[in-house]
Amino acid sequence: MNVITKQIELIKRMDQLIRLQATGNPTELSNRLGISKTKLYRVIHLMRDFNAPIIYDDTLQSFVYAEEVGFRFGFYNRESLRV
Repeated sequence: MNVITKQIELIKRMDQLIRLQATGNPTELSNRLGISKTKLYRVIHLMRDFNAPIIYDDTLQSFVYAEEVGFRFGFYNRESLRV
């Protein structure tokens, strides 16, 4: 798997955990993903650069989205984009 594919897969996994409000704290999330906390924060900043409204909720002890958003990466025909 090349670097870009790995990065996209990591973002997809993080998106899933954030949607479920099941990331845990930063240490737990980095351990779960098998990455360093430094890399975790780099990916979070990258996602924020792409307008992901990620915040950390102290009450839930999880990263969450401040508002409802969608994430998609890949090629789709026009039919599948109609939601």
